[in-house]
Amino acid sequence: MKAHLSRRYLFSASHRLHSEAMSEAENHATYGKCNNPFGHGHNYIVEVTVSGPVDERTGMVCNLADLDSFMEREVLARYDHENLNCLPEFAQQVPTTENLCMSIYEIVNRSFSLAHLERVRLEETMMNSFEYAGQDQLRR
Repeated sequence: MKAHLSRRYLFSASHRLHSEAMSEAENHATYGKCNNPFGHGHNYIVEVTVSGPVDERTGMVCNLADLDSFMEREVLARYDHENLNCLPEFAQQVPTTENLCMSIYEIVNRSFSLAHLERVRLEETMMNSFEYAGQDQLRR
C-alpha cells in the first residue's frame, strides 16, 4: 500500500531578481520592485511530499525524524538567512522562487533515499507558491 507524507519547513532568505542577460531597463520591467539593487527577503515555506509503502512494523512511510534531520542538514542549513544570489547554484541563474524550488527538489531527490520524492512546493508569499515534481512530470 502506497501512502504520501507531506512535511512543511520554514526558512528566511533574501534575493535580488536580476539577469545579466538583460539591460537595466529590461530587468526593471521584468522584475519590478524585486529588482531592487539591495535585494529583499521572504519567509519561505517549503513543503516536501514523499511516498512509499507503509511499513507494516512501524506504520509509517518514513520516520519524520529522519526527514526532519535531512531537511535541516541539507536544505535549511544551506538556505536559511542567506542571500540566494551569493550561492553557487545561482551564479548563472536568477534566484527566482521557481529556480529555488527546483534546486531544493534536486537536493532532496539526489540524497534522500528513505522514501520516494513526489514533489516540492515552495510558498514565497501568501499569494505565490511554486511546485516542482521533477523532469519526468514535465513530459506528461
